[in-house]
Amino acid sequence: MANLKEVRNRITSVSSTQQITNAMKMVSAAKLRKAQSAVISLRPYADKLQHILRDLCSVADPSQAIFSTQRDIKNVLIIAITSNRGLCGPFNANVVKKVTKEARETYKDYKVSVISIGKKADDFFRKSDLHIFGSNLPRRLHMLYDNLNYESVASVASNIMDNYLEGDFEKVILVYNRFKNASVQILTSEQFLPVLPPDTDGESKLSTDYIFEPTKEEIVEELIPRSLKIQLYRAILESYAAEHGARMTAMHKATDNCTEMIRDLKIKYNKARQAAITNEIIEIVGGAEALKG
Repeated sequence: MANLKEVRNRITSVSSTQQITNAMKMVSAAKLRKAQSAVISLRPYADKLQHILRDLCSVADPSQAIFSTQRDIKNVLIIAITSNRGLCGPFNANVVKKVTKEARETYKDYKVSVISIGKKADDFFRKSDLHIFGSNLPRRLHMLYDNLNYESVASVASNIMDNYLEGDFEKVILVYNRFKNASVQILTSEQFLPVLPPDTDGESKLSTDYIFEPTKEEIVEELIPRSLKIQLYRAILESYAAEHGARMTAMHKATDNCTEMIRDLKIKYNKARQAAITNEIIEIVGGAEALKG
């Protein structure tokens, strides 16, 4: 009977876990719809703005295209974008591994520093030699998720751009999970600074004819910072939507696993109960035969 009690307690425990994972899946599904809508709405604007930005930087004067000038690389900054919470499969681990690989292999000849957006990356890199100490770069960036909006992200982007202009870094890389659908996240590493030139055949010309009003110089000065802020905001939105997609998928699989475990435990419980009943019947029959004898 002790074995029956253990199996019964196990079934109750797994059932409670199933209710939790199912609730988390539904919560993530609700948040995913809102995050997905925000990402899909922003993508066309961000893509077009970045296309225009690269066109303008390719023909702008060096004194104006300060964010697109290629400099000798000595210091590299990697921005790791993860989530604040776990239970979303390999979502955070993939970003951490990618950043570590970039630092140890791709940019092994340079001094690499990492700032983290999200507690999971911050917890990991805070204990490593890649974490930045004594810098005026923004801190506690996991709080961006508490009220994720363009204004809060724009202030962080401005801080990073100021440090880039001061020469603290010659290259800035974004590493994050790009949202594709609820079950697929694409691990992405893209250059944030300096701005990449458009794909041309070695000619410095605009791929599109533009009419500049008021002037090209004023537009470049205004457009480049705004485009970079939008790029960082989009990366965080992509990661945020991908996080909920990954968590929804992980919790869906966990719920299915709980269902299978409960089914197997019930089969085990029924077999044990039948064996116990059979033993009791055998003992009763044996006792009756002994009394007859």
